[in-house]
Amino acid sequence: MTNIDWMHFILGRLSWDALPFWGMVHNPSFPKVVNDLIATGAAGAVVAGAIVVSILVTRYGKWRSLWFEWLTSVDHKRIGIMYIVLSFVMLTRAVIEAVLMRTQQAFGLGGGFLSPDHFSQLFTTHGSIMIFFMAMPFLTGLINYVVPLQIGARDVSFPVMNSISLGLTAAGAGLAMVSLVVGKFSTGGWSGYPPFTEAAFNPGVGPDYWIWAVTLSSIGSTMTGINFAVTIYKERAPGMDFFRMPLFCWTALCTSILMIFAMPPLTVATLLLALDRYLDFHFFTNALGGNMMNYANLFWLFGHPEVYILILPAFGVFSAVFSTFSAKRLYGYTSLVYATMTIAVLSFTVWLHHFFTMGQSANINAVFGIMTMLIGIPTGVKVYDWILTMYRGRVRFTVPMMYALAFLMMFVIGGLTGVILANPTIDFQVHNTLFLVAHFHNVLIPGLLFGLLAGYHFWFPKAFGFRLDEKWGRIAFACWSLGFILAFFPLYGLGLLGMPRRTVAFFEPTYLPYTLVAGLGAALILCGLGSLFVQLWVSIRKREENRVYVGDPWNGRSLEWSVSAPPPEYNFPVLPEVTDRDAFAVAKENGYAYQPAKEYADIKLPRNSAVGMIICVASAFMAFGLVWHMWWLVVLGLVVCWGTVVARSFVRETSRIIPADEVEQTDQRWLRAVAKARPASREDEIAPANRGMAEAAA
Repeated sequence: MTNIDWMHFILGRLSWDALPFWGMVHNPSFPKVVNDLIATGAAGAVVAGAIVVSILVTRYGKWRSLWFEWLTSVDHKRIGIMYIVLSFVMLTRAVIEAVLMRTQQAFGLGGGFLSPDHFSQLFTTHGSIMIFFMAMPFLTGLINYVVPLQIGARDVSFPVMNSISLGLTAAGAGLAMVSLVVGKFSTGGWSGYPPFTEAAFNPGVGPDYWIWAVTLSSIGSTMTGINFAVTIYKERAPGMDFFRMPLFCWTALCTSILMIFAMPPLTVATLLLALDRYLDFHFFTNALGGNMMNYANLFWLFGHPEVYILILPAFGVFSAVFSTFSAKRLYGYTSLVYATMTIAVLSFTVWLHHFFTMGQSANINAVFGIMTMLIGIPTGVKVYDWILTMYRGRVRFTVPMMYALAFLMMFVIGGLTGVILANPTIDFQVHNTLFLVAHFHNVLIPGLLFGLLAGYHFWFPKAFGFRLDEKWGRIAFACWSLGFILAFFPLYGLGLLGMPRRTVAFFEPTYLPYTLVAGLGAALILCGLGSLFVQLWVSIRKREENRVYVGDPWNGRSLEWSVSAPPPEYNFPVLPEVTDRDAFAVAKENGYAYQPAKEYADIKLPRNSAVGMIICVASAFMAFGLVWHMWWLVVLGLVVCWGTVVARSFVRETSRIIPADEVEQTDQRWLRAVAKARPASREDEIAPANRGMAEAAA
């Protein structure tokens, strides 16, 4: 083979023009320079961030700790924290992209500064990241951390598979980040519709980046759903039947079932699209037997259950927050459980409302419109139950409660606009306008993001042993809530005025005041994100005065609050006996909380495993090879992945023992701290006097 052949064999279609600044070097026109400078700045931020993290870890000598205590850990709590760290990294990128898009539209009258291609990449990456690499890891992280503690379990049923799921998700996220540095991302939107993503229309690497990032994420999420469902079915503490589970566990169970059945259609859709692009198949082409509508059905068969995969865990968070900070049992628990199950079932019956305008008959549209309206009924049940939970309760306006109250008001508006769009005749009028953008952000930001942020503030003390700074939490809440209102409520008006979504520029002066207000709102949201990082920094610096080692800073009601903060790696010295739905609240009321065990026993825990991280790296390289047609790298990544799985099957020592003496010493040390702690009053709940033991409610 010649040198040229060897270069092609090694690098595939990778060349110098894949670098973000290469275009402006060869074509230094003003628009090209502006867009390539933005792209180069983003790529530089990714590279600089990786370098800075590596330097800091090296400087403080944390590589060994990072590998043995985190990356190879199969402890559900550490895996949950890593999921959430990943989601915050991806949230940062997605919010910056959103601000850039809103800024472009604020100056978009007659042009703006972004090219159509660059703008298309931005809305594709923003949507894909927010759904697959921010929301999914965030909710998976919360479920990972909280559910085993709430059901009185030691860990999830399949700890190593849990690590592999994290690895696949991280590999997909890494691929999306690499696309900033080398090549370009897709311009086909977060849904990846053909023919826009077919090779004939877009032969570049963008759709391939999207396909493999989403495929890795969807496989990881399917495995996660199986793991969580089995854990909730099989690992509950003695006495905890289904109707004694906290509502967050119910929402996690329904979410897991949705993952199991909704993620495979997405995986099938992306793999069939890959066959079209790589092997010239014709599943979704415009000729030779292809049918693009098959893709639309497969994608939205995933896509609408996905909405409830995202929203149901947030509903579980809000249920815990409303009950805890109202100092009351959750009102209408049974109705909330049945409403959750009803939403999960109905979520599979409404997917076609995402393409009312694509040519199906009026009868079919009417059926799916009616089903879409019906799903609003169980959601309304939840809203009334939450309101009645607060009624005559001792409501405390902490940061989690403020997010919950903002959700309650704003989500109802988003839900009502969803009922409006469920009418096919109205949907025809506002289809592909900014009215739709306003609607789904009006549902997802208060419903999903506010729920996840409420859960982050609520359980952070449990995970790290100290409270987050309340002042900066309130500043972040104000920026997020006001920024959301300013950024998205004007889009309803723009949609009714006829402004199309995904529009890089416009020529109608009537739109301008609305786009300027939306741009201001986006800037406030960016301030909200920055405030969260400032809050974390301030909280770490003040962690000693905000310690809550006893573990119950909010007068919690479920089992996770019955152990120290942070909990021991085995969660409970002895698995609890559950006699009531609010197990820990009942124990405190009856005076048998914080009791030493009658007898301590050895505890078996799974050993650390590098399988998840090896598969993470190997699958990321394999996907990168597929994107750039480096077939040697694809084969190498595939061999390493399967070889790791095979090698794992030969490992016999997969567990380790925590001796009973060590368990007893740890538990007795904590119980001595409990005995010394003084209950903090409601007035001192967010003050240094709260060391993790809150005063019981009257």
